[in-house]
Amino acid sequence: MIFSSSVFLFIFLPIFMITVFSVGKRFRNLFLVIASLLFYAWGEPKYIFLLIISIFVNYLFSFFIDSSQRNEKQTRVRLWLSLALVFNLALLVGFKYTGFLASPWNWVGAFSGFSFIHLNVPQLPLPLGISFFTFSAISYLIDIYRKDAQHERNPIYVALYISFFPKLLAGPIVQYRQIKDQITNRSISTDKLAGGIQRFIVGLGGKVLIANTLGAAVDQIFAISPAQLTAPISWLGIICYTLQIYFDFSGYSHMAIGIGKMAGFDFPENFRYPYISQSIREFWQRWHISLSTWFRDYLYIPLGGNRRSSIRVYFNLMTVFMLCGLWHGAGKTFIVWGAWHGIFIVLEHAGFGNILKKIWSPLRHLYLLLIVIIGWVIFRSDSLHYAAGYLKAMFGLSPGNAPVLAVGSYLNSLVVLTLLVGIAISSPFIPKVNILKDNFINVIRSKKSRLYQVFGLSWSLGELLCLVVILVVSIMSLSGALNNPFIYFKF
Repeated sequence: MIFSSSVFLFIFLPIFMITVFSVGKRFRNLFLVIASLLFYAWGEPKYIFLLIISIFVNYLFSFFIDSSQRNEKQTRVRLWLSLALVFNLALLVGFKYTGFLASPWNWVGAFSGFSFIHLNVPQLPLPLGISFFTFSAISYLIDIYRKDAQHERNPIYVALYISFFPKLLAGPIVQYRQIKDQITNRSISTDKLAGGIQRFIVGLGGKVLIANTLGAAVDQIFAISPAQLTAPISWLGIICYTLQIYFDFSGYSHMAIGIGKMAGFDFPENFRYPYISQSIREFWQRWHISLSTWFRDYLYIPLGGNRRSSIRVYFNLMTVFMLCGLWHGAGKTFIVWGAWHGIFIVLEHAGFGNILKKIWSPLRHLYLLLIVIIGWVIFRSDSLHYAAGYLKAMFGLSPGNAPVLAVGSYLNSLVVLTLLVGIAISSPFIPKVNILKDNFINVIRSKKSRLYQVFGLSWSLGELLCLVVILVVSIMSLSGALNNPFIYFKF
């Protein structure tokens, strides 16, 4: 069950909203845990007990860490934290990276002729959300270890933090200290409900109307052999993917934040118009903010951050970004994608960033887009070989097959309209319009004109109408869609 499915939209979500407002405060968290487990069991019945075991074991580890801290037994505290990290990372590695780690070993066996060292690793299906709920559990344990938060004695609260369904499958990766007070003390209101519904509809529209539409063209273009690709078609494909992955993932984040708001939670933002950035460093301050913040707080700073020598700082940055790439998937393309971003982060940190600041702003923006788009080619490709061929086609180094493959075959009127809307919405166009609207209302109010009441009411009705249209058109689009999974579900 996913947010953009009919079962969720017409059955699960309405029941959830009604019950949240109906159940008393005393039992509200228990209901949210039950709802979250049912949500996960619906989509991943085979691994529901894996999630429950993760919650239970991490609760026990947090108890042992807290107990050892209160008894001032620091050696034992570090031991319990180490065991907890080993448990969580073993869970992640066991399901996600075992085959990837066995590949070099099997290659050595095949190359040397020693077949007895070949490892037959079973291909286990990847549990939905394992990267996200594992990182949430690690955040909980480390926050307690650092005394940024206290061990929560009520296991329902711990279960809610780790398993709360809006953020369970694809984030945001909310750190425990960011949400601990909201778990025990929060309020729900009609204002939050209305704001949550608005955020949810905006996210649904981004996913269904923009990401899914562009995704169809992307899938067709990336199914073409690189040797056949022409430069216009390859550029069209990657530009579509650049917007697809943004609206797919930011759409999910909008929906997750919206559902959380309906239940009284205020999740941190996960995207802040990343494509308007003018450096790779700024891009990662705007893209998947919860992940980059997690790596900064729980890996980069413990490695020494920027408090060490320059060489060590560069090593720390490359380590973080290569692991960030590996977090996205057990494949060479993801590691290279992470390293690609890491290289430019290091260059900007080493002095190139100061040079960038002196360059004309549009050129800085062009630099950012070029680096990010090349990175998305690597990220989207099934292999490094395909990525290399695709990049050659983009820059005119491949002959292609122009007579057979025409841009018009993929660039129809719907795709053109979607691209234009996507480009506009991926920039702060709407917030700027809202600022102009607020300024206009303030001006006419200062002149004591009743026009501001009429204008304000008309604007509100217009916004409501837009939301209704987005919702209706999205539902109509979903009725004919056979499959529309979120990209980040496979990570």
